[in-house]
Amino acid sequence: MKYILKDEYIELYKLLKVLDLVDSGAEAKMVIADGHVRRNGDVELRKRAKIIRGDVIEVAEVTIEVL
Repeated sequence: MKYILKDEYIELYKLLKVLDLVDSGAEAKMVIADGHVRRNGDVELRKRAKIIRGDVIEVAEVTIEVL
């Protein structure tokens, strides 16, 4: 899956919500806090991590390329 970034960055929990991978921001924050999200191959625990162009996010079997 590809996501075209409209601004300089998007916060991680907002990205999950925008792409409908979760039902709410609270659920997104819980998924991140539980260690289910990888950013560029490493577990990302920061809910408000600034996701920028070139980042690759993995949640379950979904891989997101940020363009």
